[in-house]
Amino acid sequence: MDVVETQGIYITPSEMIEYLYCPRFIYFMNCLGIEQHEEQRYKVLKGREVHEQRKRMNPDYVRKRLGCAEKDMDVYMSSDTYHIKGKVDEVLYLADGRLSPLDYKYTEYKEGLYRTHKYQSVLYAILIRETYGKEVVRGFICYTRSKNKIAEVVYTQKDFATAQEIVNNMLEIMQTGYFPKQTSFRIRCVDCCYRNICV
Repeated sequence: MDVVETQGIYITPSEMIEYLYCPRFIYFMNCLGIEQHEEQRYKVLKGREVHEQRKRMNPDYVRKRLGCAEKDMDVYMSSDTYHIKGKVDEVLYLADGRLSPLDYKYTEYKEGLYRTHKYQSVLYAILIRETYGKEVVRGFICYTRSKNKIAEVVYTQKDFATAQEIVNNMLEIMQTGYFPKQTSFRIRCVDCCYRNICV
């Protein structure tokens, strides 16, 4: 990556998901300032509703299913070192003294983690590690449309290095205006909100 000025620039876990879906999302959103208007999409609205419902759920369910002693909810964190910021649904205090992120997804579990969900969780882990100063070796994702199935994400050093590489690539697009290659999965272009201006 070319050396670019990144002071005061932050990547959110949600933006990383967009980038992994198609790198050009970052160009259209952050370089050209063209919004997605995702607030009009059903799944986005439903997902927000699920998050609100979560706040009213029995607070002991996490302890029972994951063996945690305590949790913090809706924690906003940022890291100047890694140029990331975001709000994690829950920070879990586990019995072994470690912390873990728990993220809720309004989607079905498909017998394996989406790459987007995995690296979003990795960014949350970095933020928790930086903010709380404690080791974070695994995280959890709750798939609300699969009867609240909880998938575990075990982090490796390679995962953290890959996440930082992705962030660096996103920063380069945002700071230089570089127009990246579109996704190789052309089926994603069919209902893309930018399909009429993407060449």
